[in-house]
This record gives sequence, structure tokens and C-alpha cells, in this order.
Amino acid sequence: MIGVARPSHDPAAPESATTLPVGTPATVRSYVRELLRRHRGPFALLVSFNAVAVIASVVGPYLLGGLVQDLADGVGDLRLERTVTVFALALVVQTVFTRLMRLRSAMLGEEMLADLREDFLVRSVRLPPGVLERAGTGDLLSRITTDIDRLAEAMREAVPQLTIGVVWAGLLIAALTATAPPLALSVLVALPLLVVGCRWYFRRAPSAYRSEAAGYAAVAAVLAETVDAGRTVEAHRLGARRVALSDTRVGQWTAWERYTLFLRSVLFPVINATYVLILGAVLMLGGWFVLEGWLTVGQLTTGALLAQMMVDPIGLILRWYDELQVAQVSLARLVGVRDIEPDAGDAGVVPDGRDVRADEVRFGYRAGLDVLHRVSLDVAPGTRLALVGPSGAGKSTLGRLLAGIYSPRTGEVTLGGARLSRMRAEDVRTHVALVNQEHHVFVGSLRDNLLLARAGAEDAELWASLAAVDADGWARALEEGLDTEVGSGGLALTPAQAQQIALARLVLADPHTLVLDEATSLLDPRAARHLERSLARVLQGRTVVAIAHRLHTAHDADVIAVVEDGRISELGSHDALVAADGAYAALWRSWHG
Repeated sequence: MIGVARPSHDPAAPESATTLPVGTPATVRSYVRELLRRHRGPFALLVSFNAVAVIASVVGPYLLGGLVQDLADGVGDLRLERTVTVFALALVVQTVFTRLMRLRSAMLGEEMLADLREDFLVRSVRLPPGVLERAGTGDLLSRITTDIDRLAEAMREAVPQLTIGVVWAGLLIAALTATAPPLALSVLVALPLLVVGCRWYFRRAPSAYRSEAAGYAAVAAVLAETVDAGRTVEAHRLGARRVALSDTRVGQWTAWERYTLFLRSVLFPVINATYVLILGAVLMLGGWFVLEGWLTVGQLTTGALLAQMMVDPIGLILRWYDELQVAQVSLARLVGVRDIEPDAGDAGVVPDGRDVRADEVRFGYRAGLDVLHRVSLDVAPGTRLALVGPSGAGKSTLGRLLAGIYSPRTGEVTLGGARLSRMRAEDVRTHVALVNQEHHVFVGSLRDNLLLARAGAEDAELWASLAAVDADGWARALEEGLDTEVGSGGLALTPAQAQQIALARLVLADPHTLVLDEATSLLDPRAARHLERSLARVLQGRTVVAIAHRLHTAHDADVIAVVEDGRISELGSHDALVAADGAYAALWRSWHG
């Protein structure tokens, strides 16, 4: 391969179910057909403008061929004025319709790109939260940035230009056939070289570009994870290991980059050779046909000019088809979310009560490696349950199962007797909400950020929700109050303020069951304690499952479940567990001094 070694395997191909899927060819074709149906009117208009422009462009070769034939026949009156007038008129028509074609092409590309972005966003936000959590940030981030960027040019240019090239080439071949049928056969001389070269290239290109895109996603994942866990990396002196892993991923990615560059370095000379063969075949065969009397000199002249004009559409087709190989991979990654059922639940499943129950639940993030082992738990309505235990014991995992984020591998988690795994995601969210230490402030006003939880809420309700989480003080001090722009480009909120907004949304959403996982972790202990007391008034009468990292949360709970090694080892009230002098008592003494 001229010194370029193809990577022995896909360096970053997903090897587990924890990444978002890549769309199958059938899914991609179905989506492309759907896009074309949506925009069939503008697409037909683009083809029509292109056809008029191409027909106008072949007027020149026909006029020149006629002049050459008149000269060969010894015609004295060439009527040049008429020829120049017709040529000028055709040039004006070609210019006007070429401009219209490019304008419509750009508009069609932007409309299709906007549809793609909107479709991906709508589909992504409807995915089960557990799917996105398992996929991680690197894979999703590379899809909504790199893949969208790669598709932008394809949607704006490649699809319209490829259509233009196909129509252009088809009309030129038709014109050549109508002018000089024997010369149309000369185009076939270059066909074997073009077919062999393109077949060689396109058999290798899709998988290579797919691996290149996956390699970039792997690089993004490593970098994002290293930055996000920077303090942990530094504390455990993992810097050298993370740098080595980053170097490995970058090396694998660049290896695929070099390989795809090698593929293009073979394809482009083949294309150039095709141009030469087509024109050479037309001139050589055409000259022979003229000598044999099968063609006139005028037909040869027109045919040669038409053959020369085919260089542009063929180049356009191959160039943008190559771009579409990259775009096809990005499109497959974006529409891959269509292969995930966003909501596999049953609209008819309705909870009959508010009790939450886990029955013989097993769950693991990887096949053959369970995190929870036959966990059973009953949470009565209005109960405040605290999950405590050492790090990595499975507390947060159990909390996510009770919140309906994950589905158990075996066993079942029910709400009011209805299995959470059979309920639609939006139905689950009306009953159960999960709040953890992760939070996000969206670009917009403070009011907009709160209305995400309940779109029809009045200002009085918004202020009440802020007051419930002790955020009304700093919020009322804002110059524009609820209309203050926050997020990127607006007022920069502290992590504690952002977390208060997240908790205020929870108050507005008003679910009857809450799962709190380090919901106040970004506040200092005194502020966190104060906020929890304020929340206690708001949460009165609701079922609360709190993953307790500060044991005063467990002290206030009705029931405490001690999670160790994926099992519940103790269950009872604070006083009962302290008196039992078991694992919880040891934790309490250690924490309380």
C-alpha cells in the first residue's frame, strides 16, 4: 500500500453496549428518503433549474460545431450575427439559472441541515436517561459537535451538488448521443478504469471513515474524562497513565486519518486519468469516424466540446460522493439514536398507589458483573429512606433503579404495583424524580430555567419554589429579577446557586417520590444543613429516598438501609441500628467522632 499500513483493527470501535449505536444502512436510507420527501418541492425546483442551465450550456458547442461544419462545407454566409446573438442569449439564460440553482441549492442544504439538527435533538432528549448515562459524555459530545460539523458541508453542498452533477452528466451524455451516437461509445472506454478505481476505493472508504470517526470519539472521551476527573487523577498520580492512554488513542486516530488520506491519494489520480481517457477517446475515435465518413467535422467538434464539458460533472460527482462517505458515517452516528426505542413503555400501565418496591433485583453495568445482588426493599408512601454505606457499595445504582433510570437485569422495581420498566419515561417522571450533584443552567432567563419544570407556573409559584430552597434572597437582589439572563453569556452563577435552581425545579415539578443523590453536595455543611431543613418542609408527606453521604441525613430518616457489596446488610431506624452495634453503628461513630 505504498508504505501506508492499514490499521489491523478498528482502534476505537465500540466494543460494549455502553455506547450509543451507529445507524444501520437501512436506517440511514430510510432517514434520507424521509428528508427528501419533506423537501421534494425544493428538490424538484433545484433539478429543474439545473436542467435549464445545462441545456443552455450546450448551445455553445452546438453553435461552434455548426460553424466548423459550415466552414468545411465552404458556406460563404456564416451568419455570425445570428450565432453570436443566440450564444449571448444562451449565456444569459445559463448565468441566470446557474445563480438560481446555486441559491436554491444553498437554501435546500440549510433546510435539510436544520431538520437533521432538530431531529437529533428531539430524539436524543427522548432517550431513556440510563442510555445516555451509560454512553458517557465523549460519544455524545463527538456526535453533536464533530459529526454535525462534518455533515454541515455535506448538507449545504454535497447533496445539492451531487444532484447537480448527476443531472449535468446525464444531460451531457444525452446531448452527445443525440449529436453523434458513435461518439457516445467513446465514453465507455474510460468506464472500466473508473469502475475499478471507484470500486477499490468505495469498498474500503466507508469502514475507514467510520473507524476514523470512532477514533476521534475515543480521543474526545479520554480527554473529557481526564479533565472532568482532574483532581482525582492528580490525587492518585495517574497523570502519566492518562497521558499514555491519550497518546495511544491519538495515535490510533491519526493512523486511520493517514489511511483515509492514502485512499484519496489513489482515487484522485484515477479520476484525472479518466478525464484524459474520455477526451482522448473522443478525439481519436472521432477522427477515425470522420475519415470513414461516419461523422462530420461539425459533429466531431460538438462531441469533443461536450466530452470536455463532462470533466466538470464527473469531477463534481466523484468529489462530493467522496465527501458523502465521510458524511454517511456521521449521518449513521447521528441517526443511530433512531435505532433505540426512546420509550418502550406501555401507556396503559398506571400505578395503583405510591409505594415503591424492589424485589430480588440484580443489576450490572457490564455483562457478567453485577453491582446489586438480589436486593429487596419496600418503601411505604411518605417514608424517608436513607441509603448509606461505603463508596462503591451500590447506593447510587440502587437509587437510580428506584427512580426508573435503569431497569434491573432480573427481579423487578414497582411503583404502586406497576413495573417501572414497563411505564413510559415521561409517565415515570411525573411520579418519581432524581436529583443528583450534576446540574445545568440553560442559556436564558432565570424564569425560563424554572419553567422547564412546569411550563404554566405563575411568577408567584416561581418565587415560592426559590424561597423553598433558600434562593429567593440572591434572586430578588438581581437587578432584573426573574428576567435576569443566566448561563453562558449571562450572569455567572456559583455552583451552589445552580444547584439551588435545580432543587427549585424539583419543587415546581411536584413529584410524590424523590431520589436525592448528593443533592446538596456543592454547598458547605452549614448551608447544606440549612437547605435540607428548608426542603424538609417542602417534602413533607412525600416519599424520599436519599443517598446519604453525610450521616446527619440518615439520622433524620425514618428508615436507614445499609448497602454493602451490592446487598442490604442492615435495615432499621437510626436508634435501632446504633443499638445493634453493626455496620451502621461503626459508620456513625466514625463520622460523629
